Amino acid sequence: MKRHGIAFKLALLILSCAFIIVAVIMGYNYYYSRGIILQQAQTNAKSVAHETTSRIDSVLSGVQKVANNIALSMEDASLTKEDILELNKRVLANNPEIYGMAIAFEPYFLESDKLYFAPYHYRSGGRIGFSMLGDPAYRYFYMDWYQVPKELERAVWTEPYNDEGGGNIIMATYTVPFYRTMDGKKVFAGVVTADISLEWLEDMISDIKLFKTGYAFLLSRHGTFITHPTRDYIMNETIFSLAEELGSSQLREIGRKMVEGDRGFTQLDKTRGAEDRYLYYTGLEYGGWALGVLFPKGEMLADVHRLSWIMGLIGLCGFFVLALVIIYIARRITHPLTELSSAALEIASGNLDLKLPEITSRDEVGDLAESFRVMNTSLKTYIENLTSTTAAKERIESELRIAREIQMGILPKLFPAFPEREEFEVYASIEPAKEVGGDLYDFFFIDDTHFCFLVGDVSGKGVPAAFFMAVTKTLLKVVSERGMDPGDIITKVNGDLAAENESCMFVTLFLAIIDIETGETRYANAGHNPPIFMPCGGTPKWIPPFGEPVAGIMDMMEYSTKTMTMAPGDIMFIYTDGVTEAMNQEQKLYSDERLMELLTNMKEPFAPKVVKAIDESIKVFAEGAEQSDDITMLAMQFMGKCDKK
Repeated sequence: MKRHGIAFKLALLILSCAFIIVAVIMGYNYYYSRGIILQQAQTNAKSVAHETTSRIDSVLSGVQKVANNIALSMEDASLTKEDILELNKRVLANNPEIYGMAIAFEPYFLESDKLYFAPYHYRSGGRIGFSMLGDPAYRYFYMDWYQVPKELERAVWTEPYNDEGGGNIIMATYTVPFYRTMDGKKVFAGVVTADISLEWLEDMISDIKLFKTGYAFLLSRHGTFITHPTRDYIMNETIFSLAEELGSSQLREIGRKMVEGDRGFTQLDKTRGAEDRYLYYTGLEYGGWALGVLFPKGEMLADVHRLSWIMGLIGLCGFFVLALVIIYIARRITHPLTELSSAALEIASGNLDLKLPEITSRDEVGDLAESFRVMNTSLKTYIENLTSTTAAKERIESELRIAREIQMGILPKLFPAFPEREEFEVYASIEPAKEVGGDLYDFFFIDDTHFCFLVGDVSGKGVPAAFFMAVTKTLLKVVSERGMDPGDIITKVNGDLAAENESCMFVTLFLAIIDIETGETRYANAGHNPPIFMPCGGTPKWIPPFGEPVAGIMDMMEYSTKTMTMAPGDIMFIYTDGVTEAMNQEQKLYSDERLMELLTNMKEPFAPKVVKAIDESIKVFAEGAEQSDDITMLAMQFMGKCDKK
């Protein structure tokens, strides 16, 4: 008998073609219009930003020129105190963009019996005020605006600050060192400063408006908000702290680019329910500052959306009319499908005992009815099996999730770990390859001056490794607090681990104890990857391994201790083999060479920066490949003892 399926095929084909045509027209119109609007918005934002930065740069450039000229004049040793005071006042009077100026000399330089000489003229109530900086409560030669150019031997813009000893307002200072020749030698004599108030910047930036709620903001060289519509952010927040609060790695990366002086146009990710927004950012030529212009995507594309909705409504009405015609023609032919559809809904709601309609036609509908009967029977069997399997799987996943939370909970994760201690900076991270892992790290004070830090890697992965890791960490913490040398600590822990180690699991360990006052560091290595020593201003190098075996196998093994001394700024980077053995999609290893190259090329290394940079490098290298091993890193940076006066 001839099979009949023309009605169904005709309805499906016509409606599908109509839908595709309407969708293509709407999509093309939307994306073409959206592209035009986006390009115009980008051009507008770029124009506004560049105009604003040019205005700011022109002011900063003028301030720099004035300060540089005065610094050059100060090299004339024949100038008297009266000449210096008159010059400072006259220059301030002739340069309205400058809020205040100071000429600060080195202690006892101008007059051998005077510790302070720093005349400061500033604007106050329409006149020029004067104060002589320097007293026991305000030792200007210890301030950043004095010390930074002195040490760098070049002019710098300071971070914005509230100068309570000078202008008593929020300002930024351009400071220039000057020198004089004494006995044929060039000697540092002091600095010339030019202060600018940030009030004019706030007024200028607040006048920038794009669409209804778009706004602009200004960042300092370290990412601090100089201007922002949310006034609580000004001088209190950085773009990096805001990114941390919002959990936005994209905002953190944008902040990094802005403080580096880059420019770009990007769409921001949604954070805490905020609507989609676009940001154009660019660096200033002077001061190291950066400007950002932000505006909502919804306001920018409002007209495009309105047009798209109108076209969509027209297309939908046309499609609906066409559908009615097709349905009217095919209704009687497709009536059995309606019955099967109702039955399918009942089955989907869980009624597997439903009696399916009796359809005896030998066409596509008949085949479909028979398939439904087979499916109904198979679903009953499958759901019974799935119910028991799912319950078991959920129980295991729940236990693993709790195990991971417990394991991660025993590791210190709050950074900075010791914000009150300026003698060192420690930062660590761990990324298990599975729900739980065998890597570990820890750091803690043994006494007031000795700080212990360690990294370990347990053999294997999963739950057994996690248990072994927890036992190892506990033993290390308990034994270390007895004040023993690192080698003796690992010797004791090795004996405890190997005593009843029937599973023959083992752990590699690197443990060090540093005297945070002197930098003396004693360390021991039980078969662990050699750490990398990064001397301040020098070339990173491996810390040679001892050739001593892993811990947990031979209970009589004794481990040795070696000693080194870290200078202020030096970093010791410890890691597990999950770093160098990370693989990409082509099964290539990250390698020791790639790690050393990254650390060698790193500028101004800082403990958190080192760990984060390597983590980002591994992710870029892996290209989304599945992680094959736990990745653990710890960076310990010795800062030296701070001599507080």
